[in-house]
Formats: sequence, C-alpha cells, structure tokens
Amino acid sequence: MDGSDNYLTCLIERFYHDAWNAKGEDCAREILHRDFDFRGSLGPVRSGPEGFIAYMHELWEGLPDFRCDIEEVVDAGDSAAARMKFSGTHKGQFYGVPGTGKTIIWAGGAFFKGDGRQITALWVLGDIDSVKQQLGPAASSDFV
Repeated sequence: MDGSDNYLTCLIERFYHDAWNAKGEDCAREILHRDFDFRGSLGPVRSGPEGFIAYMHELWEGLPDFRCDIEEVVDAGDSAAARMKFSGTHKGQFYGVPGTGKTIIWAGGAFFKGDGRQITALWVLGDIDSVKQQLGPAASSDFV
C-alpha cells in the first residue's frame, strides 16, 4: 500500500486483512455500516454486517483458508477501487463441486463506498470464468 491515511483506504485494508483474512467478525461489525449493501460476482446480494458475515461463512465452507490480497487501491475520498487477488484451498462444496484439495486463485476488482466512518457499499467483480476452469466441468453457474 502507499501509506495513504485516507479513511476509506484504511477501512479497505482492515476489511481484507482483519475481517476476511483473520476471520474477524467483530471487525466486520465495526467497519460495515448497518445498511451495508454488498453485491458479489460469486452470486449473492447481502445487506448489513450480519448478512455479509453469513456470506463469509458460506465461502469458508468451500474455501476454509480463503485469502484476499490487495494489489492496488485507487482512492477518491468517499469511493475507492481495489485490484485484488483471491485464493483458497477447495476443501468443501463450492460452485456445486465437492472439495478437490486444489488451491484456486483468481483476480478481481472491488468497488467501495464510504460515509466518512464506515464502508456503506461494496461491489466485487471477480474472474469467475477462471474459478470455473480451475474447478473443472462439474462447476455450476451458482455459488451456493
């Protein structure tokens, strides 16, 4: 990261490092607005911190060591975009495919909105074609 002290960049770093990678549900509750709006390329639309935490648990069932690595953040104040690398070991049901033990890796972009204190919205676009290619022909078009 560039060391920016912009509040949204700091929240994005906490979102990925402390909430996702460290499985910090309390962190998610702290930094996500009560009306948080999430739309993900893996399928679901979720609202609020608890809705998003449920999504995290669903993803961890298939990829228990799911990891998000920030490659770049472009911050415009109350909006920011992050170029991401996602990875995880496929140990459980994911895209309709039982665990294979393979590590899957894909790229994505995440588009954030904030209100000066918390993250209010997130739209993630990931390379789902890459995920399906890595899982093989049994991969369905639905995440869960």
